[in-house]
Amino acid sequence: MMDFKEVVRRLESGELRVARKEGGLWKVDVEVKEAILEGFRTGTLKDLSRDEYSFFDKDTLPLRRFSLEDRVRIVPGGSSVRCGAYLAPSVIMMPPSYVNIGAYVDEGTMIDSHALVGSCAQIGKNVHISAASQIGGVLEPSGALPVIIEDNAFIGGNCGIYEGTVIGEGAVLGSGVIITKGTALYDAVQGRYIPLSEDGRTIVPPRAVVVCGSRPLSKGPGKEAGIQIYTPVIVKYRDDRTDASVALESALR
Repeated sequence: MMDFKEVVRRLESGELRVARKEGGLWKVDVEVKEAILEGFRTGTLKDLSRDEYSFFDKDTLPLRRFSLEDRVRIVPGGSSVRCGAYLAPSVIMMPPSYVNIGAYVDEGTMIDSHALVGSCAQIGKNVHISAASQIGGVLEPSGALPVIIEDNAFIGGNCGIYEGTVIGEGAVLGSGVIITKGTALYDAVQGRYIPLSEDGRTIVPPRAVVVCGSRPLSKGPGKEAGIQIYTPVIVKYRDDRTDASVALESALR
C-alpha cells in the first residue's frame, strides 16, 4: 500500500495522477485510488473550524492550502479545495465552488460558481465548467475510471457528468445535459447511437456539440401514451461558429 501522506503530496504537485491517457485510452492507477480510500478509513473526526465557520472532517483530509506561487486564482466567496487535488497554474475558481481529493485540473480551466469537481475527476486544459455543473466523483471501486473531461471542452450550465463518462477533446455540452454510465447518446449527424465503451461507459466524441433531447418509448403502455424519455443528442460537430459562441472572455483571465 502506498503511503497516504506521500500520495497526497505527489497528487498536489501534479507528479501523480489517478488516471492518465496512454495509447489513446484512459487508464486508472488503482494503487493511487486505494491509498486515497485508506486515508478515509484511517482518519478520525476532528474539529477543523476557522474563525466563524464550523468544519468537522477526518484529520487525514484537511483543506488544501495554496500560496501565491501556485498561481491559482481562487476568488473570495466560499470556494474550497480538499487535500490531494491538483490545480495547475492559471486555473480560476469562481465562488462558491469545490474540488475534491484526487481531482486533476489542468492549465487555463475555469470552474464557475456553484460547480463541483468530484473526487478523482480528470479535467484537461482550457476547459470551461459553467455555473452549477456537477462533475461527479468516482472513488469506488478502486479500479473504476473517474469522469474525464478532455482539453478544450465546454460544459454548459447545470450539466451533470457522472460514473466514468468521458467527454472528448473540444466537445461542447449545452445547458442541462446529463450523462451517466450507459446513457444512450444519439448522433443526429450520422443517424446512429454512439456505441458504449467495452465496460459500458458513455464516451462523447471529440468536438461533438450535445444538447438535451428525447426519444419515444418503443413498447408498452408508455408507447401508446406517447411518452418520451430523456436522450442527449449530438446536433453537429464543432465549427468556427461554435468556437466563437463558447470563447472565454480574455478579461476573465
